[in-house]
Amino acid sequence: MSAVPIIGFMVLALVAIAFALVPLLRGKDKKKSTLLLAAIALFVLGVGSVTYWMVGRPQLAQREARGLDTNEPSALVPYLIKRVRQYPDDIRAWRYLGQAYMAARDPRNAAKALGRAIALQGKGDAELHADYGEALVIANRGAVPPEAEEAFNSALAVDPSNAPARFYLGDARRAKGDAAGAAQMWQSLLADTPVTTPLYQMLVDRLALVTAQASGAGGAPDPNRMVAMLAARLKGDPNDALGWVRLMRAYAVLGETAKAREALATARKTFAGNKDAQTAFSTAARALKLD
Repeated sequence: MSAVPIIGFMVLALVAIAFALVPLLRGKDKKKSTLLLAAIALFVLGVGSVTYWMVGRPQLAQREARGLDTNEPSALVPYLIKRVRQYPDDIRAWRYLGQAYMAARDPRNAAKALGRAIALQGKGDAELHADYGEALVIANRGAVPPEAEEAFNSALAVDPSNAPARFYLGDARRAKGDAAGAAQMWQSLLADTPVTTPLYQMLVDRLALVTAQASGAGGAPDPNRMVAMLAARLKGDPNDALGWVRLMRAYAVLGETAKAREALATARKTFAGNKDAQTAFSTAARALKLD
């Protein structure tokens, strides 16, 4: 802890003592004046020190002096709580409080704060609804509760391209057993997602899962049949970068390396002018040892 606040207080105390010193030294009885001065000094320093340590909470004073420049997300929460208590209709403060709670890994309180912001603002902000729904999902350990699903639908009603809403609604459909509906939602999102982003790979994995579920139709899916169907679809519509990556992986898993390399070559030719797609193909080829 810094000694600067203590030194500052002592300086102020000495200034106060100096004001008392002048009239005392002008008195006739120097001995009594000196004793009285010493008593005043001890009193001021003693009371000031006790007040500083027991009441002043110096660590908070130092934080106030530094302002909000901190690397701890949770440090913003007390300031924002103070703000919403003073101004309970401040939509932006409630929203920032929700974001601060999320950064501090407290999704339950984040959902409460974001829900309050929605109650004040209404249903015109897609991002706010999506943030609220995501907080509910994380608080629910990854499952999409009805309140979150409603929030995501509200987000899409305002902005049909909202990515978080589309992603989590796909999860909601899959959880209800609607594999085809989930695949449809994720396929549409995939078309708007750069192939080099983490979201792209997450969608690839989820689509592979729901495609297997849909193909199973009550029984164990036939991998060879699934791969044949995928290859046939890509032959008719080759403009699906995800599909080519999936086909390469499927052939590699089945041990058909020659077909995997053939799929890689076709994909590269089809997307010759697409740098993102070429990066994705090269990444997959390295992982599958096709190059």
